[in-house]
This record gives sequence, structure tokens and C-alpha cells, in this order.
Amino acid sequence: MRFISFGSGSSGNCYYLEEEGFGIFLDLGIGPRLLKRYMQEYGVLHTAPRAAFLTHDHTDHVKASGVVAAEYGIPVYAAAAVHRGILANPFLRKKIPTAQQRELKAGETVECGPFTLLPFCVPHDASANFGFFIEAGGVNFCLMTDAGEVTEEMIGYMRRAQNLVIECNYDEAKLSAGRYPPKLQARIKSPTGHLDNKATAAALREHLTDVTRHVWLCHLSEENNHPDIVRFLIEDAVSSQPTPPAVTVLKRRTPMGFYELS
Repeated sequence: MRFISFGSGSSGNCYYLEEEGFGIFLDLGIGPRLLKRYMQEYGVLHTAPRAAFLTHDHTDHVKASGVVAAEYGIPVYAAAAVHRGILANPFLRKKIPTAQQRELKAGETVECGPFTLLPFCVPHDASANFGFFIEAGGVNFCLMTDAGEVTEEMIGYMRRAQNLVIECNYDEAKLSAGRYPPKLQARIKSPTGHLDNKATAAALREHLTDVTRHVWLCHLSEENNHPDIVRFLIEDAVSSQPTPPAVTVLKRRTPMGFYELS
């Protein structure tokens, strides 16, 4: 299995997994033209993407979903409430065609080509919000993004993950001292908002196991965070592992190349 991030942050989130020439998108929140350019630059053939899976219906996760579904003719899997939210979103001119809509339910496994995907609930103020635990080719991969807190269910998947993408959205001191109004700060800090660096670090320090080989930190705030802060905290948090996993901070707007997962 191989993995690439095409964008990770409030400007747009889009991840891609491929196994034996069969590809799936996890979120489609960057512009369609930019996505096509990245696919060409990184050798993703137009015949490779076979499906898309959406975490939730905020625009920075679904912006290109209608265009990609229509142009590639691929199914888009999401919770029923997320499909309704996309239809009601005035910022999305192109909706997902009805024929391409597929419903996801928490705890129900989906088989898609070589991939087995299990959606699970993640607390966030969207219509619904899922993380994904994914297996293919004897390797697993877990995505947890846009979470206000780390739940027991999330911890269970974290402990099993060989490859983990998890949110580090904000530094609490930077957010509190920044220009965001109190109402927005409260929303971000709430149990249905976003994870701050220290909360993610604490969860990894306490619950990560030695099966984890790589941790990617996603959805960093441009205004209220910095990659160097995140990298220092997380590398320290995982350093007690017998074999500490690799730690990578994903870029907000640009890919960093494919990672071969093991």
C-alpha cells in the first residue's frame, strides 16, 4: 500500500491510498484543477482512482467531491447525513450525482477492491464525522482528523494502527493569544472542535503501541500552529517506544511524495 497527502489543512484536505493500481481518495477538499495537476505530477493514472470516502461535510473536505464523482464516474461513500449536508452546501456548485452516492455507517465494514475500510465515529461539529481504519495487502492505515477530543473508540484504533494520520490542529497558547474572536476560539477548543498539539501528544504517549511504524500529523492551523512546535512535541511523545515510529508533519497545501507503507 502507498499513501500521499495532496493537502492537509483548512485550505483543503485530500489523501490518497493505492494498492496494486487500485486507488481510493480519503476526502476531496482541494480544488479539482489542483488535484488533477498533483495526480499528473505524482503519476496517478486517471484509471487508478476507483472510489472516494469522506470524513465529513465541511467544505475543506468535500470541495471537489461532485466534480471528481462525475468526471471519474466513481462512487463516493459518506454517512447519509454527510450526503445531505453536501446537497445543502451553497458553496458547492457541483454536487455528487445520485448514482454515485453510497452510504457509510459507523462500525460497518466496506470492501472496495483490495481495501477493507471500517468507519468509526470521531467527535466534530459536522453533520457526521468518521475516521477510517483501512487494511490492504497485509498492512493497515488509520486516519483520524477533525476531532474535538480523543475518545475510547479512537484509542482502540490508535493502538492497532501501523500507519497513523492524526490531527494536531492548534497550539493552545498561540490560539489564545491570536486574533480569532472568543466565539471561534471556543468552537475550536470544544469537545466537537479540533485537537490541540498537547492533547494529541498525550494520547500518543499513553496509548501508542510498538506496532506503529509511522505517524503523520495533519490539519495544522496556519494561524495558530507551527510545524516545528508539532514535530518537537510528538517526537518527544513517541520517544519512549522501544522502536519509535517515524514522525512527519504534513504540509498544508503541497504533497510530499508517496510513502510506501509497511
